[in-house]
Amino acid sequence: MFTGIITGIGHIAQVVPMGATAEHGKRLTVSCPSGYLDDAGLGDSIAINGACMTVTSMDATGAAPYFTVDMSAESLDKTAGLDSLGAVNLEKALRANDRLGGHLVSGHVDGLGQVTHFAEVGESWELRVLAPASLAKYLAYKGSITVNGVSLTVNRVADSAEGCEISINLIPHTVQNTALHRLQIGSQVNLEIDMIARYVERMLSNGAVG
Repeated sequence: MFTGIITGIGHIAQVVPMGATAEHGKRLTVSCPSGYLDDAGLGDSIAINGACMTVTSMDATGAAPYFTVDMSAESLDKTAGLDSLGAVNLEKALRANDRLGGHLVSGHVDGLGQVTHFAEVGESWELRVLAPASLAKYLAYKGSITVNGVSLTVNRVADSAEGCEISINLIPHTVQNTALHRLQIGSQVNLEIDMIARYVERMLSNGAVG
């Protein structure tokens, strides 16, 4: 489990295919800030741009700390930004005594969104993302969503034939302390809907409420 509060910005430094065909996955080497892995171990879960991955090897004490994860072809197909070099948002798994600073996040990507607008508004930034129509029923004004692993609040929802466009306000702290500042119009992002919304929709669709 995660909270959507980013604890470090990493960098995918190497992507190595684990086989010769598209059915094979890739091994990622992710460099991270000094000291980030001090309380981590093999087999731990770390969310990379919102996708929960398992640490398969690591070097926490070297001059350039890093860890590796093995991503299956299925995971690569269902996520964005994890098959190429570049900055990524990192969050280590929630501990039982941690603060729940964002909202409950599973680290399972529900769909890919596309950035339609990203610009400064006063001291903040407005981010608009077009989500797939299949996720529209889970998105609501003042509801929660994770974008590339970051817990954010939806400020506006607009349904259309193309999907559901959500508008999000980003304060300077969020822009400066996550990899969201690298987004551009057209960028694909990993989306995870609010876990509570998922269960409510399931109960309503089966007549469990009422």
